[in-house]
Amino acid sequence: MTTNRSAEVRRDTKETRIRVRVDLDGTGQSKLATGIGFFDHMLDQVARHGLIDLEVEAQGDLHIDGHHTVEDVGITLGMAVAKAVGDKKGLVRYGHAYVPLDEALSRVVIDFSGRPGLHLHVPFTSGMVGGFDTQLTYEFFQGFVNHALVTLHVDNLKGANAHHQCETVFKAFGRALRMAAAIDPRAAGVVPSTKGTL
Repeated sequence: MTTNRSAEVRRDTKETRIRVRVDLDGTGQSKLATGIGFFDHMLDQVARHGLIDLEVEAQGDLHIDGHHTVEDVGITLGMAVAKAVGDKKGLVRYGHAYVPLDEALSRVVIDFSGRPGLHLHVPFTSGMVGGFDTQLTYEFFQGFVNHALVTLHVDNLKGANAHHQCETVFKAFGRALRMAAAIDPRAAGVVPSTKGTL
């Protein structure tokens, strides 16, 4: 049984200072402070529905906009998840989820492939939700996949309300991540690839 699947990563640039701590075998607790309220709300969805304990502290150049902060949180979270999964022995590897919220429905599929790749199709009906620029959803997930080394497909299948669209995406991401990062008791100590490495 893999133990201590937690990691903490700090990333400081001239634009942001980020600290992320994850525990993949947590209970869904979160402590979030990015300076962007709706983004904190989305990260809380990932923690709760992914059963991941998640701490995020971010200080960024929000006087410009939220771009650097959201992107760099994605990068740092990706680094922390990659560190926490380690050598990927016993990992389920693949995860998927459909999540509805009223009229909105999203699907997320993830593969701990070792190869970064993102396909994201979310036709947001509004450019802003609270203080969150919906375009930054792409930047968050691009930063995440590049550093978690995962393949990620994100599709909003239906939705008229941008808040609902975004929330179904992040909830589905949490649930897909939870599935993929789980330990498979039938494959203990085995890397889930015919290559023998990921």
